[in-house]
Amino acid sequence: MSDAAPASHPLADAFASGRPALGAWAGLPTAMGCEIMSRAGFDYVCIDMQHGLADYSDSLPMLAAIDLGSSTPVVRVPWNEQGIIGRMLDAGAMGIIIPMVNSRAEAEAAVRSCRYAPEGSRSFGPTRVALRDGAGYFDGANQAVKCIPMVETIAALENLDDIVSTPGVDAVYVGPADLSVSLGLPPGNNDGEAMFDDALAAIVAACQNHGVVPGIHSTPTLTPTRVAQGFRLITVTADNAALSATVAAHRQSVLDALSGNTPATGAAGGESLY
Repeated sequence: MSDAAPASHPLADAFASGRPALGAWAGLPTAMGCEIMSRAGFDYVCIDMQHGLADYSDSLPMLAAIDLGSSTPVVRVPWNEQGIIGRMLDAGAMGIIIPMVNSRAEAEAAVRSCRYAPEGSRSFGPTRVALRDGAGYFDGANQAVKCIPMVETIAALENLDDIVSTPGVDAVYVGPADLSVSLGLPPGNNDGEAMFDDALAAIVAACQNHGVVPGIHSTPTLTPTRVAQGFRLITVTADNAALSATVAAHRQSVLDALSGNTPATGAAGGESLY
């Protein structure tokens, strides 16, 4: 992009059209992994600075790698803190996922960190993003950057309407593990447990009532269910999970072939570049 405000990007386009935005999660501090996921065509790739392994120095080449593909670069910051939110926006993130937002005041703080005045208190200094998006970045940034607080505790559920009705909140994002733990359930997806199912339904309903996009961390097999439930911002896969599953599956297919149980999957040499 050159000298043009970032009026649209795949994540913003999905929000505007109403179609589900499908994304991938980068927990490993590798630019190559981000480029692979972005070139795969996801609407967004999210760098996880909370539970992932990337720090600020890692994130810079990761954001640049996402820009080589077609995905919107998103970052989950470690906490609801203006300094790191501003740095990641200046580095090129177009969406910020903010963990553990439990009240309207905390949602308002997240919005302020994502917006220039008069809508917020973001400091001006778009060091890298201005190189990518040009002089028009400032004019469109408040509209283009998506502020996405996480709803993942009982406290957040109790203040759900206050959070999703906060001006400037574009979407909320459910962390199923923390939500489950807060509800007294094992970490993970607890579909079929009434407390968990009711919490997801309440989040979707509140978002729909206030024109906010409901989002959630998911898996490939769960994603159709989440779409049917009304979620419209859905992380489908993660680099570490996909790598672990694929490597294990490839090893098992070879062991099965060597034992005479089944042929190894895939055409001979089809998965190698060398």
